[in-house]
Amino acid sequence: MNEEIFIPILLGLGLFATIFGVRYLQNQENMLMIQSGMDPGIRRPKGPTFIALKIGLLLIGAGLGLFTAFVLDNTILNFDENGNNPAIYFALIAVFGGLGLFISHLIEMKENKEK
Repeated sequence: MNEEIFIPILLGLGLFATIFGVRYLQNQENMLMIQSGMDPGIRRPKGPTFIALKIGLLLIGAGLGLFTAFVLDNTILNFDENGNNPAIYFALIAVFGGLGLFISHLIEMKENKEK
């Protein structure tokens, strides 16, 4: 039998089991909080959430990092004979994605100060 088919099946089952386990434990925690007279909604954020801003700036930053890595790889950093430097791609995606999240944090702090 072909063993390579088991990898996606096991990854899918593992992902499903992880998500199911986390949701089950959150539900159990909420039930225990209700039984002891606590409000389970106390953990929810009080103010507006900026999840769309975070995701948008993260993706913009990752795209800029990927583009910058591509330009640098094909112009300045052409070290090996194939022209491939995978480390620069990962590094610049992480740097620019983190920069996007930092900008999102600054915008959130500015909005929260105004309110």
